[in-house]
Amino acid sequence: MSKLVVIEGVGKRETIQKYLGAGYEVFATKGHVRDLPQRTLAIDTSNNFEPKYEIMADKKAIVKSLKDKAQKSEQIFLATDPDREGEAISWHIAYILNLDPSKNVRIEFNEISKNAITKAIENPRAIDIALVNAQQARRVLDRLVGYTLSPIISKKLQPKLSAGRVQSVTLQLVVDREREIQNFKPEEYWNLTATLSKQNQQATFNASLFEKDDKKLKISSEVEKDEVLKAIEGAQWKVLNIKKSVTKSNPPAPYITSTMQQDALNKLGMNLKQTSLAAQSLYEGVTLKGEGKTALITYIRTDSVRVSPQMQEIAKDFIMQKYGKDYVPAKPNVFKTKQSAQDAHEAIRPIHLEILPENIKSQVEPNIYKLYKLIYERFLASQMTPATFNSVSMEIDANGYKFKATGRTPIFPGYTTIYQEYSVKDKEDEEQKLLPDVVEGEVLDYHGIKADQKFTKPPARYTEASLVKTMEEKGIGRPATYVPTITTLNSREYTEFEKKQIKPTELGFAVCDALKQLSPQVMDIKFTAHMEESLDEIAEGHNEWHKVIGDFYAGFIDEIKTNSGGVNVVLPPKEPNPPVFCDKCGAKMLIRTGKYGEFLSCSNYPECKNMKSIEKVVATCPKCGKSILEKTSHTGKVFFGCKGYPECDFVSWDQPIDEKCPKCGDILLKKGSRVYCHSKCGFYEYRKQKTEDGVVDEQSNS
Repeated sequence: MSKLVVIEGVGKRETIQKYLGAGYEVFATKGHVRDLPQRTLAIDTSNNFEPKYEIMADKKAIVKSLKDKAQKSEQIFLATDPDREGEAISWHIAYILNLDPSKNVRIEFNEISKNAITKAIENPRAIDIALVNAQQARRVLDRLVGYTLSPIISKKLQPKLSAGRVQSVTLQLVVDREREIQNFKPEEYWNLTATLSKQNQQATFNASLFEKDDKKLKISSEVEKDEVLKAIEGAQWKVLNIKKSVTKSNPPAPYITSTMQQDALNKLGMNLKQTSLAAQSLYEGVTLKGEGKTALITYIRTDSVRVSPQMQEIAKDFIMQKYGKDYVPAKPNVFKTKQSAQDAHEAIRPIHLEILPENIKSQVEPNIYKLYKLIYERFLASQMTPATFNSVSMEIDANGYKFKATGRTPIFPGYTTIYQEYSVKDKEDEEQKLLPDVVEGEVLDYHGIKADQKFTKPPARYTEASLVKTMEEKGIGRPATYVPTITTLNSREYTEFEKKQIKPTELGFAVCDALKQLSPQVMDIKFTAHMEESLDEIAEGHNEWHKVIGDFYAGFIDEIKTNSGGVNVVLPPKEPNPPVFCDKCGAKMLIRTGKYGEFLSCSNYPECKNMKSIEKVVATCPKCGKSILEKTSHTGKVFFGCKGYPECDFVSWDQPIDEKCPKCGDILLKKGSRVYCHSKCGFYEYRKQKTEDGVVDEQSNS
């Protein structure tokens, strides 16, 4: 009999199996196997908020296989991901397999390496119920919020809308920023930059106006600019004071989830999805010549910048050998993890420093190589000495107006040898700021002045990276939720991309405004951050999860009862593309939203009351070849019927898709993640599907 090791993602099964060897079998559940059912609230609000879990419909075959293997195994290790969600999945699996969670059944490893896995196998532990309860509390909290708010805004605005605790507050960030941009009024200002040099020398440098009579000077109009130019005409340019110092630039901390995502976008041009896929591959393992499948980085969902002492020692030896002792700090660099971080894992770092980025370049996809190089160099830089510079600041007087010039020259490159924090443009600017050797009281040669008219700019729209950064700073969500939250807003059409920037749609504005009227508490960013702190307290064993939910729910329900009748938000009408014209008066028809969804209405309403339904084609009818349309019954329930009705009687409650059954050739229908044959020939399979929480679960064919 072999020992069974249960993991989540199938992608790392081969890597883990390689390190465990004979005597072990690795089984992947492909995500969650037991959860709250989607069709009902599944929370007993009258019985201490007890959740009603069930095995997910699309995981029943996997659970059966897992049970069969468990019965034939001499020992079972639950090796789900090393975070709260992974702990909860292990707890659910223990329940399904009738394992005692207080026994040593749980193992975890921060990296997929032979040493880490061997150490984990040798040190199993009990399931951490505090972590499980923190995840349960999050799941219950999000279900209560989502299943309470979603039906109300769907009724008020349009069918099939969703709201969520983290999702809705994140939408508010995007909406608030857009309104800030819309209401922004630019203000004029002028930059005055003089070109100067040491007397009788050709090399020039720039100095910018900043002060008059020891007060900061802001030039707000062309008239003020002309006054300054007139006042300094023919002036003597005299050095008032010089400050020289040696400054240093400290190395950056190694990556956490959010900073990796930000730099991947800003430095590599990779969006969140591309970064997540590349990072997952690096964590689970890539195939290398002579090595097989090899994991290259540590766990990718972390908010801690901590590095293990063992890895610090390895990095020290590597840097000493490759760069020399001057690049090794006297003591290992230690970075401060923010107070709100869970600090459950190390930072994101390479596992094997000897596997250089260039070693894998020809063996992996470009995005995987680029991200590995970024992570590798950032980590190595974090363990090196600071860069040092000679810095100079010079103040210059011209008829009472003060100009300032600054510059610096490198002394020792330190960590910048491997990692550049400055863009090419920034480095060019630095090189242009080399200043001549002058003394106080020295008179300089004047070569002219440049006056640039500027206008203040509105704040920029969020990119995926800057939105993640803001979510992290404000305590909204956790590393594992950033990507699914932003993805869900886009898939729900609450937001859209414009030149890689995120802007709210009209629907997004309306949903945000409705939720603000409905539940100010849920839309309060500080409240959302406070709830994350409460979840942390549960995870640390300092709070009881039922109490946290109970304290929230009482006020939440009272708020909904008070406010639900007063929500007053209307979706603005849209013009169809291509345009549709009224067959009664010739005016343009507009898309409006009613109780049962979108419909066409004449723009001359109320003078012309012409209305038409919008035909939403979903597939081709297998009976007559005409279109199958999405329709709404008189009770508001969606169904699908042939356009040829009543001549053709094809009808289905489940959505047809334009694919033929590979077994019998009939049309396929879809219900959730299950795709099955209309003719009931027996064919079905499961496909990837986004859950209510925006999380994509892997599915398997049956």
